[in-house]
Amino acid sequence: MKSVILAVAFLTRLPLPQVNADPADYARAIRWFPLAGLAVGLAIAAAAWLGQRHDPWGGALCALLVWAAITGALHLDGLGDIADAAGAAHGNRARLSAVLADPHIGSFGVVAIVLQLATKLVLLALAIEQGPAWPLILIAALARIGPLVWSLVLPPLHEGMGTSVRAGANWQAAALWLLVLGAAGLYAAPPLLAGLLAIPAWALWLRRRIGGISGDGHGAGIELSESALLAAWVFLG
Repeated sequence: MKSVILAVAFLTRLPLPQVNADPADYARAIRWFPLAGLAVGLAIAAAAWLGQRHDPWGGALCALLVWAAITGALHLDGLGDIADAAGAAHGNRARLSAVLADPHIGSFGVVAIVLQLATKLVLLALAIEQGPAWPLILIAALARIGPLVWSLVLPPLHEGMGTSVRAGANWQAAALWLLVLGAAGLYAAPPLLAGLLAIPAWALWLRRRIGGISGDGHGAGIELSESALLAAWVFLG
């Protein structure tokens, strides 16, 4: 139970009780990231349902606002940091590390965040116009399988909280979530499965351009995976 609370605390801004956790609890938390995604997805789908009673764009805006609020824009911050690092480093690993450590955001990061928000808003409106909003629950959960996979296939960029969490990742947990959520997607919204290709694609890009994974890489990957899943739902549905 501690690991579940920690997983939700890592990925959301939901009010949760304080827990006395040891390193093993922190490590196991990553195995429950998709469950935290289900909580995020439920909130987003509920907001979309309420907003779409006015029109699809109202539903999209409500969903996007809740999406950013419930995650504390944490993943968007990671996307901005990765965009700044990739844009400014020019292959220099020392420069890349310096940019990632810089708390300020640059022009690459601003553009990436704006484009991501615009992409989600448009895709949400199109998705809501096509049908019910409940697949958003699966989208948020499926995207959070990514950290399990990326932790297993990519080296860490530096030591930190992300390093202690990644120690709990294993292929059994990743396979179980893929099986459960993939089966749900296959039954209810098959196009979503195509969006899962974003997870290995992000791992490949990170290895080539960044050299490994960090908290920023996880956050950016979750954001981009969510957009890929939304796009699959809209354009392949």
